[in-house]
Amino acid sequence: MTSDMGRRILVLCILCCGIAAALFWRDSISIETLTTWVAQAGWIAPLVFIAGYAIAAVFFLPGLVFTLAGGALFGPVYGTLYNLSGATLGATLAFLTARYLAHDWVAQRAGGRLQQLIAGVEREGWRFVAFVRLVPLFPYNLLNYALGLTRIRLSHYIITTFIFMAPAGAAYTYLGYAGRELAGAGEDVVRKALLAIAAIATVAFMSRLLSRRRQARNNQAPGHDGQA
Repeated sequence: MTSDMGRRILVLCILCCGIAAALFWRDSISIETLTTWVAQAGWIAPLVFIAGYAIAAVFFLPGLVFTLAGGALFGPVYGTLYNLSGATLGATLAFLTARYLAHDWVAQRAGGRLQQLIAGVEREGWRFVAFVRLVPLFPYNLLNYALGLTRIRLSHYIITTFIFMAPAGAAYTYLGYAGRELAGAGEDVVRKALLAIAAIATVAFMSRLLSRRRQARNNQAPGHDGQA
């Protein structure tokens, strides 16, 4: 066994153990527990939160819980920044893990939806990554690993991920902030709640619109038979 193969097996074992542990503790992770845990970190709370978000992304923990907690902890502006930083860092770690472990093997054997994703990235590059970040065709955690099996450049992946996760990230961060205000009976609770709902609805509408426009464009492309 080569040293590189040994390292890959070690990384795979660590990943599997981490995912197993995350699945075991998954039900105990909530917005309340996260906000309490991070708040205890004092002045390094933002760094602790970003690191926790990144680890969650690698080990398939629910990112939405972290996003809502970020809004509740840090407000709509800093919360969005910290959420995007943590999500992008975690997405990058998962991307690099998949590329290191299985890129060559999957490139030869990929099929089904994974092959469609790889083909889409090969054809469109960062634009395809932007689309799947804006339109949730794949679960966030799984998508991070799947994109690591493509040939997209790391820099393009990181920049595109950060920018095009921002609309949904900002909307759900504000929802977490509004939830905190609602629980604490802060000022303008109704207005903030309505803004949060409007932001989520706007993101959902834009995602659906982009998906329909892309499908229509694909159907009009030369040589397309109209079937998915």
